[in-house]
Amino acid sequence: MLGPWRKLTRPTFEGLELVPDDRPLLFVGNHTLFGLLDVPLLIAQLYQEKGIFLRALGDHAHFKIPVWRDLLTRFGTVDGTRENCAALMSAGESVLVFPGGGREVAKRKGEKYQLIWKERLGFARLAIAHGCTVVPFAATGVEEMFDIVLDADDFLASPIGKAFQKLGMRADIVPPIVRGVGPTPLPRRAQIHFEVRAPVRAADFGGDPADTEAAQGLRDTVHASVQAGIDGLLARYPDPAPRTTP
Repeated sequence: MLGPWRKLTRPTFEGLELVPDDRPLLFVGNHTLFGLLDVPLLIAQLYQEKGIFLRALGDHAHFKIPVWRDLLTRFGTVDGTRENCAALMSAGESVLVFPGGGREVAKRKGEKYQLIWKERLGFARLAIAHGCTVVPFAATGVEEMFDIVLDADDFLASPIGKAFQKLGMRADIVPPIVRGVGPTPLPRRAQIHFEVRAPVRAADFGGDPADTEAAQGLRDTVHASVQAGIDGLLARYPDPAPRTTP
């Protein structure tokens, strides 16, 4: 299924040799725009090279959409609750989490490759509770495929957007309107890159998931590693045709 997309994007994978044999593993990375154009490539490569089938934690909103939720479930995604994550880790599964969640997928203008993790500590507490090894990774390439024309802030400032908010709908996951090939939303051709970073042992931060200082330390360590990965990839593979955001 990924063959044509792989040919178009010519993905590169650095650092796969750093993936440890420990179990469970928690892969933590940056979500790129729309969130679905690069992740399947990484999942497939890890399966082919390391025999790891990543179980992705999905935003709750995905599982409210008929058919779509069935497709995600078919490929191993689960609703991203702490209970589901804990069950997977207890079973020794390798789990994929994006602390930026839906908000990082629905980027605004000027947020290219930005980590929008806020102060979320959930993944760090779970890693500490289960004594798992965290594998940070970075991804670039997708956000060269699009220009954001209108983002969620533009939508929410409109009369329709204001009505949307009054209905209690989630404003953080409103996707942007983009331009890719010419005036269309079809993605421009760009190469996708991944870098797996040095693993981080949660055990080095103690064994008490209720210890906020320890969880913050693990979270900050992983955040810094992912950010360094993004910066390194962008330096090694700069956009060959940089564009200004409209």
